Amino acid sequence: MDQVAAMRVLEGGRPDALPLAELLETGQPVVLRGMLRDWGLVQAGLHGPREAMDYLRGYYNGRPVQYSYGSPEIAGRPFYNDDFTELNCEVRSGGLGEVLDGIAAHLDDAHPPTYYVASLPVHGCLPGFGEANDLDFAAHGVEAPPSIWIGNRVTASCHYDAPNNIACCAVGRRQFTVFPPEQIASLYPGPLEPTPGGQAVSVVDFAAPDFERYPRFRQALAAGQSAVLEPGDAVFIPSMWWHHVQGLDAFNVLVNYWWSSSPAYIPTPMHALYHALWTIRDRPEREKQAWREVFEYYVFGPSERASEHLPTAARNVLGPVDETLARQIRAMLIGKLNR
Repeated sequence: MDQVAAMRVLEGGRPDALPLAELLETGQPVVLRGMLRDWGLVQAGLHGPREAMDYLRGYYNGRPVQYSYGSPEIAGRPFYNDDFTELNCEVRSGGLGEVLDGIAAHLDDAHPPTYYVASLPVHGCLPGFGEANDLDFAAHGVEAPPSIWIGNRVTASCHYDAPNNIACCAVGRRQFTVFPPEQIASLYPGPLEPTPGGQAVSVVDFAAPDFERYPRFRQALAAGQSAVLEPGDAVFIPSMWWHHVQGLDAFNVLVNYWWSSSPAYIPTPMHALYHALWTIRDRPEREKQAWREVFEYYVFGPSERASEHLPTAARNVLGPVDETLARQIRAMLIGKLNR
């Protein structure tokens, strides 16, 4: 996408030298060029798509997988119907071999049907694959179980994920276009439900943007960054950054690792977003602004500010949240919501 800046690139990395602390400290997207070049799947894919498919079949344990299927008319873009009430593709369940056979049957088609296995947990369906194709997160004390994404020329519409993400381009090329979190309004998010992949997506068609309908999208492009990943490349996408991902070849496989910088007992802020939509958004403007100040004081400002003038014993939920306090807050909220 030539309207956006090129993403920063780090050359010559290796899985056993993943600069995880540096990536998190910088907090910016970066391409890790050639980091996975020695993976078995990458090497198989360099010989051709059928060799890569055979490599995957060699690990598959036969469990059913969910995948999206769309007619050639959707042009590889799982998205919405015209009024955004339903998706333009269907979710099917079947064997991974069935998906691979479907893709293989249309490798040479100019307009193939869409096949897309999204976020399939590797350890559940491809035992042994993760050990043979690994980024060694365990060496950093980080639990980040891999997921695999398998499809043909599929476009994942621009969206964000709450965890940090390293996406590894194993077979085929993919173009990543990323945007910082503050560009959310310029990306025109669609419905919170339903969604093509679990998160709200931009409704802008990046292949043919309608600037009359979505004029702020020009601002997003001015803040965006883009890179084409070759097989063996990876990209670090920080938490909450928006990313648009386009598969460029007839067969594409990506492996990604999500991990949170927060402990497991801290739940997703999406729960708070839904609660705020319910309890705050439609109040009178004066009240909304007052609640903005309350949230700034308790949540978005310095974490110690609201409790620093109180004795430790009196701080309760205003103090640091640990596993015990997290359970207490959860129980309290469930009790209040069930009244």
